[in-house]
Amino acid sequence: MAIAPVFIVGVIVVFVIKRLNHKHKQGLLIEKKSKSAQNLVNSLIPIGMLFGGAAGVIIGMFFPVSLLFTFSIGTGAGYLAGYIAYEIYSMKEKYFQ
Repeated sequence: MAIAPVFIVGVIVVFVIKRLNHKHKQGLLIEKKSKSAQNLVNSLIPIGMLFGGAAGVIIGMFFPVSLLFTFSIGTGAGYLAGYIAYEIYSMKEKYFQ
């Protein structure tokens, strides 16, 4: 049970980094015209991690599971959710211009 969250979050992080590296090599990373929109795009993944960590702490308080386990899984899920939000925001830019 102690190594499972490290493995799960590690797989999520490697997936996201590889996908972003692939996009960077192809030149497909988003660049917004306004500074506030660019700041939002750059903050989606960290904001997802914050919300995921907070959700993990809340879940850890109400269920008989280790707080460290729920926090790390929540942070990994938030990281993935932030990346998915980034992808949705980039598709919105590509298809609805």
